[in-house]
Amino acid sequence: MNHSPAAAFLSKADITAMQEKKLQDTIAYLNEHSPFYKEFFSKARFNASGIKTMEDLSVIPVTIKEDLQQRNEDFLCVPRNKIIEYSSTSGTLGNPVTIMLTENDLKRLACNEYASFVSTEGSVNDIYQIMLTLDRQFMAGMAYYSGIQKLGAGIIRLGPGAASLQWETILRLKPTAIIAVPSFIIKLINYAQVHQIDINNSSVKKAICVGENIRHADFTLNPLGKKINEAWNIKLYSTYASTEMQTAFTECTECKGGHLQPDLLIVELLDEMNKAVAPGEPGEVTITTLGVEGMPLLRYKTGDICVYDDTPCACGRNSLRLSPVMGRKKQMIKYKGTTLYPPALFDILHEMTEVIDYVAEVSSNDMGTDEVLIYIVPDNPSEDSNRKIRANLQARLRVSPQIKYITEEEIKKMQMPEAGRKIIRFIDRRL
Repeated sequence: MNHSPAAAFLSKADITAMQEKKLQDTIAYLNEHSPFYKEFFSKARFNASGIKTMEDLSVIPVTIKEDLQQRNEDFLCVPRNKIIEYSSTSGTLGNPVTIMLTENDLKRLACNEYASFVSTEGSVNDIYQIMLTLDRQFMAGMAYYSGIQKLGAGIIRLGPGAASLQWETILRLKPTAIIAVPSFIIKLINYAQVHQIDINNSSVKKAICVGENIRHADFTLNPLGKKINEAWNIKLYSTYASTEMQTAFTECTECKGGHLQPDLLIVELLDEMNKAVAPGEPGEVTITTLGVEGMPLLRYKTGDICVYDDTPCACGRNSLRLSPVMGRKKQMIKYKGTTLYPPALFDILHEMTEVIDYVAEVSSNDMGTDEVLIYIVPDNPSEDSNRKIRANLQARLRVSPQIKYITEEEIKKMQMPEAGRKIIRFIDRRL
């Protein structure tokens, strides 16, 4: 895999030229090896060899998640004996999808994460404590591991949960960085405060934050990010990825959006009509993988809504930058005339000192409209606390969701079901 972190530093013209060459190679490869795309091109009466430029890309119909769910095996471009890794999506938005990787795909994944760690000023002198699962077909944990290995830095493979064990390991092995879900970092902070651990005197200087937003779309810290930095003076880096794209968008030291790795991926942000949106306008992240051997994807709509910035970054990179995920298309809630994405609701809940933890659940009522129920672990169960929580939600959302107070034990079971590998904060029970 000839990927280099330097690709993002090329001029915009050179990035476009490189991507167009890789796009032509990808389409030729799909046309020859992919059962799904061969049929796709044929049905659309589509001349694959006619795609030469980025502008030409827009004439190709999009691929959607249902295609991948219903015809998973038909996306495979190599014989099964070439597959050495089986990863799968978490199934947040329906049936899980299996992504099969060849040895070259694993090398590409390592190169991708190596470039990500380089952008966060990672070096051989770092020691990373991985607080994510490395099993259960979870691509991210494996990707981080292989990227750190390529970087030549130290790895502490601890996995998720158990704040006591995390801190015992931090104090004993002195990692310089942690890779964790932001809400779990809050639990680390709370544990340290209760047990009188001086967190700002610890070895940890930065956190790679995954799975939850720490910033707003304008790149300022959101309530969760602020809560972490108010207690712990560490550098926070946001990262966004998906199993299907086998690539990550990771912030540089400027923290003004996750950088596209232009030699690994083409990204478009599209509206409901599959037309490109302007910079700063919300659109659905649509990806074309470059250099993937096992299961390449062409104009695949991820379901994630972001905005982008295509101006040069102060770090010197010229690649497009993505905002944090504003929401997922299928998770949009229409509640009593208000349109809401779960991350906006999470921001409000993170701001409330009266709320320790939460899970939001949406369902359909008899009228076919959305109902929202928020399960909350209150800091101090009382009528005064209840009044403040309800008043805050009413003021910020302009509507009043239902609230059910539960214990920390009960919410842990909701957030991490037995087969789960990520913390669940949103449950969609709509038909």
